[in-house]
Amino acid sequence: MGRGRAKAKQTKVARELKYYSPDTDLSSLERELHGHSPSSLPTRVAESDGDEDDDYDKWASGRR
Repeated sequence: MGRGRAKAKQTKVARELKYYSPDTDLSSLERELHGHSPSSLPTRVAESDGDEDDDYDKWASGRR
């Protein structure tokens, strides 16, 4: 396929994506955006002081 045909195909696909407007469920989007309060977000667990990751840490930092 020559460059002209490839460019024409890319242009066609770009137009289809630009002007395609699927049905949007706005209520579902609103629930997703506003459904979580700051207190219900998962919190990170503090890392343990165990030496289970020490070998990996040495390898990752280049201190082998």
